Amino acid sequence: MKTKTLRIAINSFIVLFLGVSLFACNSNSELASNNEAAQKVYVAPGEYDEFYGFLSGGYNGQLGVYGIPSGRHIYTIPVFSQAPVNGYGYNEETKAMLETSYGFVPWGDAHHPELSQTDGVADGRFIFINENNTPRVAKIDLKLFQTTEIIEIPNSGGNHASPFVTQNTEYISAATRFSIPMNDEDVAINSYAENFKGTLSFIKLQDNGSMKLDFQILVPGFDYDLSHSGKGPSHGWSFFTSYNSEQAHTLLEINASKNDKDFIAAVNWKKAAEYAAAGKGKIIKAKYNHNYFDEETHMAKSEVLTEVRVLDPTELEGIIYYLPTPKSPHGVDVTPDGKLIVAGGKLSTVIPVHSFEKMINAIENKEFEGEVSGIPVLKYESILAGEVENPGLGPLHTEFDGKGNAYTTAFITSEIVKWSLETFEVLDRIDTYYSPGHLMIPGGDTRNPDGKYLVALNKITKDRYLPTGPEMFHSAQLIDISGDKMKLLLDFPTEGEPHYAQAIKADILMKDQVRFFKLDENKHPYAAKNESETKVIREGKEVHIYMTSIRSHFTPDNIEGIEVGDKVYFHVTNLEQDWDVPHGFTVRGANTAELLIMPGETRTLVWEPKKAGVSPFYCTDFCSALHQEMQGYVRVSEPGSKTPIKYSTGK
Repeated sequence: MKTKTLRIAINSFIVLFLGVSLFACNSNSELASNNEAAQKVYVAPGEYDEFYGFLSGGYNGQLGVYGIPSGRHIYTIPVFSQAPVNGYGYNEETKAMLETSYGFVPWGDAHHPELSQTDGVADGRFIFINENNTPRVAKIDLKLFQTTEIIEIPNSGGNHASPFVTQNTEYISAATRFSIPMNDEDVAINSYAENFKGTLSFIKLQDNGSMKLDFQILVPGFDYDLSHSGKGPSHGWSFFTSYNSEQAHTLLEINASKNDKDFIAAVNWKKAAEYAAAGKGKIIKAKYNHNYFDEETHMAKSEVLTEVRVLDPTELEGIIYYLPTPKSPHGVDVTPDGKLIVAGGKLSTVIPVHSFEKMINAIENKEFEGEVSGIPVLKYESILAGEVENPGLGPLHTEFDGKGNAYTTAFITSEIVKWSLETFEVLDRIDTYYSPGHLMIPGGDTRNPDGKYLVALNKITKDRYLPTGPEMFHSAQLIDISGDKMKLLLDFPTEGEPHYAQAIKADILMKDQVRFFKLDENKHPYAAKNESETKVIREGKEVHIYMTSIRSHFTPDNIEGIEVGDKVYFHVTNLEQDWDVPHGFTVRGANTAELLIMPGETRTLVWEPKKAGVSPFYCTDFCSALHQEMQGYVRVSEPGSKTPIKYSTGK
């Protein structure tokens, strides 16, 4: 065993050495001159970037917003993790967004943002993002830049191939990376081949904009990695890469890398949806949470769902076929015209390109090389449009410029490779720093790419920025792809670990932005819409404080009658009715995050005082010249002291 492991290590080193020698040293990459690069990425003070860029935060569980081409970090949208910066996941209005069948989960692993589409083009309504660890899909409203809905995915472990939309956002797909026993059955791990299954989930975006888990497709227990849906002629199909066709359950770096080919699962989701609408398949018990934000009350709600429809492709003909694909494929991407399906085999020496037309013909002519668990496997030669040779080592992801070219990341040789969709010949290559995973071209996964910029999302930073000890931000690089040769323009650091990104023209989103919430539309049950509505009410051991904030005071700002052991709810309403005038709130000894309250909004901080005394509270967001004066006091007495409730401002 030691000899075998040593041999594998030596072979891996030889492959890496040859890869760097053969590929990296022959790079025709160009670095734009300092003046040229500066001009192309410069955004003058007071002017706006051309694109919004949305980069996943990976292990920070959030979604980063960046300006493109400047690379400026504009905002972070809280999604799957608590955010002390504004109280998301801490305050009473948003805690329910993080409820799951496992209880309250304050952290997530966010991987792949995906913009909603109409006719295969990003429309700017929503952006979706997946959570890998506790399988979930979130929807973010781009009028608000706020997470407004999260749905949990049952029968799934590692929601990685997610959340990829169909051409008109009829469905958002999600697939399990880690196959598991259905219904969390208690079985031996070494019974993997017999008892572990995968699921491909299809979430319907309903007419009212809410998400519903419509159906799941039961598939063999492989690892389903990434996905994209068809467009144009391939609309109605979705494609999912899978590896570990060996169905290994230990030491996967060796045991899941033995087969020369794994598979892309081609799913006819339109036919599957027809089966589901006709009541086909089985309704099985499954507990999962659906969390959503009420736009009128500005409060999140969580409901527990208890069943899901599961379709078995061995019983329902024509919904899934396997496309043999070398080797351990990671990414799968569909060309803008919808005619070609490009795979990124991590261990492959070529990029295989499948033809959708040939796939349909092969299905009709039953050109199968066999089946896996009752699912037909098409012949590789029957579906192949061509192979890209010399693509670099470790090809992962591909996007398109709309001008007949594709761009693929090569992780091991640290480069982006440009190649022709007509001849499959490599046209150019550029070094990245270092080891790119995903890449992003604005609109590069749609029917209408903007072939101006490419962003490489690199996994290794090393020496690109000032050192910050052992932990560093990841590095993104902006590359000009407008000409024949790619040119590096800019490095910019990113929060967390971006796995994927999307971008959209800024003017599409800017015209619909909500700048503040109208007070007269605030239906929060504890809102005080003017200072005359403020009050303090005791309900047993609970005390509810209806408070307002406005430049530059709270009402009330002197409160008495609280006792040690009380649970105190500060319901703070921001009375401002102007853009960019938030107020913050916190109180000494609070075991939670601050509140950051937008104009017209109500937010609630819960405080459980542990000792008697007088504690100050104050505004945490610098709001005016008299911000420092925006403060108050709350008196806490010993239990049973019967100090009467008193509250006032200016007395």
